[in-house]
Amino acid sequence: MRKLRTFIFLMLVGVAIAQTNAQGKKSFRIEDGSFQVNKKPIHIYSGEMHYSRIPKEYWRHRLRMIKAMGLNTVATYVFWNYHEVEPGKWDFSTGNKNLAEYIKTAKEEGLYVILRPGPYVCAEWEFGGYPFWLQNNPELEIRANNQAFLDSCKVYLGKLAEQVADLQVSKGGNIIMTQVENEFGSYVSQRQDVSAEDHLAYRTKIYEMLQEVGFDGPFFTSDGSWLFEGGAIDGVLPTANGEGNVNNLKKAVNKYHNDEGPYMVAEFYSGWLDHWAEDFITIGTESLTNQAKTYLENGVDFNFYMVHGGTNFGFTSGANYNDEHDIQPDLTSYDYNAPISEAGWATPKYKAIRELMKKHVSYEVPTIPDQIPVIAIPSIEISKSADALSYIKKQKPVKSETPLTYEELMQQSGYVLYKKRFTQPINGKLKIEGLRDYATVYVNGKRQGVLNRVFNNYEMDITIPFNGTLEILVENMGRINYGAEIVHNKKGIISPVTINDYEITGNWEMYQAPFDEAPSLDNLKEAKTGLPVIYEATFNLKTAGDTFLDMTNWGKGIVFVNGHNLGRYWKVGPQQTLYVPGCWLNEGDNTIVVFEQLNDTQQSAISSVKEPILMDLKAD
Repeated sequence: MRKLRTFIFLMLVGVAIAQTNAQGKKSFRIEDGSFQVNKKPIHIYSGEMHYSRIPKEYWRHRLRMIKAMGLNTVATYVFWNYHEVEPGKWDFSTGNKNLAEYIKTAKEEGLYVILRPGPYVCAEWEFGGYPFWLQNNPELEIRANNQAFLDSCKVYLGKLAEQVADLQVSKGGNIIMTQVENEFGSYVSQRQDVSAEDHLAYRTKIYEMLQEVGFDGPFFTSDGSWLFEGGAIDGVLPTANGEGNVNNLKKAVNKYHNDEGPYMVAEFYSGWLDHWAEDFITIGTESLTNQAKTYLENGVDFNFYMVHGGTNFGFTSGANYNDEHDIQPDLTSYDYNAPISEAGWATPKYKAIRELMKKHVSYEVPTIPDQIPVIAIPSIEISKSADALSYIKKQKPVKSETPLTYEELMQQSGYVLYKKRFTQPINGKLKIEGLRDYATVYVNGKRQGVLNRVFNNYEMDITIPFNGTLEILVENMGRINYGAEIVHNKKGIISPVTINDYEITGNWEMYQAPFDEAPSLDNLKEAKTGLPVIYEATFNLKTAGDTFLDMTNWGKGIVFVNGHNLGRYWKVGPQQTLYVPGCWLNEGDNTIVVFEQLNDTQQSAISSVKEPILMDLKAD
């Protein structure tokens, strides 16, 4: 009898647990032309926001901002190269890299999640999310029906699934949909050298791979509606990017999805991306609100890209290109002219969309969270300065007959100093046609000039004396993240250096300067005007808050605050400030370290302001 009672008790406990689990789970399906939760139609009103572009400490605040705008979903890309920090070394746990925690936090705030794992993501992100070292395998071609590449993708997607597959709605989580690849139709239109069969085989294999590693969908693709033919996959919902015409959207989706919806704009552009040395682009509140109203009144679901952009901290920003510019590096700020500003503020665009959503949704829209406090620091005295080249040359050089690329040096970002000593004098035209991307050139420790891929400047006159030394400090300004040129993405000096068309070979030395942590000024030479310099400043705060470092009167470089790399500044603009999250500041002592590449003017102080400067374009 005792055994029977024990058995019955355990059975009851098991039933209770099963009922509890069942209550926590929801089904999400695409059926009868609509999105359905537990077989009831719903609309997806989403905003894109990337975990990697926001300090972890601010995730919850920004998610609450999304909810208070009237949205019920957050979408995010997953960045392969953000998590595989070197070959075979994965990080899904430290700081901003804890994707699972980001998704769980969204659930706690009552938001669904749309997952966009790529493997290609674009996103104005370094190399579109790919690890740079994939290019070192001569048998591998990225974004193609290539076995070496597909094998690498399988490893990545498997590692990702280990982290987040259990967070899908089908398992009690809040991930409702998973994207297959990204804007592949656009890529197909630019790669006419590849057969349609190979393109179809590739995207189909990525779809199958996602299922094999544990993603159960529903799945979707996203492209311009006019590009569905190159990006659509049988059995997968096609969604449109940037499609404002509802009739065109429905016609395109019907053609590839059983003559029925649902109809979704997966990238509803609230603003636009921005490049160094180009005007900052804005989209007006009225036009955005009118378009949203059209979608809402016609049963079209959408995802604002971006609802909140955040910041390309460190060296994470990517680049585009066109016929005029060999490269168009993206700004450090990813403000995107989005409804929620870079620092998390509710803009007029945000408030207009919020009022519109309140008229069209049946659920309660919460109040807007309080803004993170903002401070200004009028002047911070620079206490130390040192010669940056002497810091870089403290590292042991790699030697080669010819200059090596970043990829050959197994370096993702930052800088490389190329050094060559000449036993005979030479003068004439120095050409570095393989410059990727920006270089300052020195002879015997004196700056001779700047070469710059952004402005298609690859050559200069030079005179090198007997026993002279040529030094070329090269900066990677971000690998291309969009278009056919993504397959040509090596950095550094990638082809011969010539003087008067004679190739310069023999005894090149490469000093690596990835700046993956703030540099120390200890035991360095004194700084000189015209040579790269490292500055250090300390300051004390009674109360911390968000702020913006004003770099208007500086040249070009990067800034660390308390060890955090805020990203790149460049006098050409349009961005002239760097966002400093208050959560990275201390009540008490703080340290700023600046690596200034040009150093045309010796700096004595640095200051911060309460408002960002993102639209001040200047000549170089």
